[in-house]
Amino acid sequence: MPNIRSAKKRMRQSQRQRIQNRTARSAMRTAIKQVRTATSHDEAANAFRVAERLLDRGARKGLIARNTVARHKQRLAKVVASMA
Repeated sequence: MPNIRSAKKRMRQSQRQRIQNRTARSAMRTAIKQVRTATSHDEAANAFRVAERLLDRGARKGLIARNTVARHKQRLAKVVASMA
């Protein structure tokens, strides 16, 4: 447990950020799974739009690397295209 005031504040901030990051990462993973488990092309396309938005937001916020986002989006787009 930190004793210095600034260290206490930093600990509070990091705990808050960890919870936010965990929530966002979980939402991204769920969106990706929804694209992969979609049964129709329309359902997959809608899920892909949601996943794309969440992935891009994650990249902007530094939650996930830009190239990793690009790789996920490319693979998901291929899954959606194969359902057409």
